[in-house]
Amino acid sequence: MSAQSGDRLKDEGTRLQVTAAGATAGVVSRFVIAPLDVVKIRLQLQTHSLSDPLSTRNLHGSPVYKGTLPTLLSIFRSEGITGLWKGNLPAELLYLCYFAVQFTAYRQTTLLLHSTFGESTLPPSVESFISGAVAGGTGTAATYPLDLLRTRFAAQGNDRVYNGFLPAIKQIHNQEGYKGFFRGLAPALGQIIPFMGTFFTVYEVLRPKLSKLELPYSSGGALAGTIASVTAKTITFPLDLVRKRIQVQGPTRGRYIHKNIPEYTHGTFGTIKQILGREGIRGLYRGLTVSLLKAAPASAVTMWTYERALKFYGSLGEKTVKGI
Repeated sequence: MSAQSGDRLKDEGTRLQVTAAGATAGVVSRFVIAPLDVVKIRLQLQTHSLSDPLSTRNLHGSPVYKGTLPTLLSIFRSEGITGLWKGNLPAELLYLCYFAVQFTAYRQTTLLLHSTFGESTLPPSVESFISGAVAGGTGTAATYPLDLLRTRFAAQGNDRVYNGFLPAIKQIHNQEGYKGFFRGLAPALGQIIPFMGTFFTVYEVLRPKLSKLELPYSSGGALAGTIASVTAKTITFPLDLVRKRIQVQGPTRGRYIHKNIPEYTHGTFGTIKQILGREGIRGLYRGLTVSLLKAAPASAVTMWTYERALKFYGSLGEKTVKGI
């Protein structure tokens, strides 16, 4: 591995160890930030706000959320503690599979670049961007149906649209066909590739420098992951919002907690244009604050868990070898 990159993500380890460490990091991270994820989705799907004139509101019984903590409390009061973990089963499966695919693809792409161009030919930032973009796109495409299910469950209020994980799969297949599981894939890929490319680039640049600092409550890797995630999330957030809006299209569009979600039928750019026309530029950034609040603990927990899980699985491998 390149000595210049200071690359902790590409530490020595078998493919199985890298995959297991990535999956472990995803599961732990998802459980910790699940309530903030539900809040983010609810805000992203909301097309109205308290600042809108009463004459322009068309709520159809939809709640009006404003701010992260008030939304959190509103969901808790109206739907109970379980409301904050809606969609957690498909989300856990999503994170389990996504991070396993992502970290594995990142490592394999890096090895391919090394074998193709040489280990120290490409600048570390370029290498990280390419590997991160390929890893993000591969993970997103491979696990997208789970992402759609997570969004739809999180968008449900007390009136259920789906009665469970397997019934939801059957219902979507019967009503929308296989294409229904991939609604919003285009903006998802358009968002994740620059997101992961930016994330890994910033992370790889900052981690070696921050690791030298003596931080009281955080490792250098965790802090670098937080900064990288916040930067990447802010840049690509509008596409993430568009993805969520498109994911809840279809025959069940009017049955979620927000019953006034518009119909978007003109693809990614048409949806962006429609949101700008109806809600202005702020419409593309609904939920950004909670998204950034979520990004910090999620990335910190992910990178911290990944590094330690990789060491743990590596130590198990060493013990196994010694015991043979």
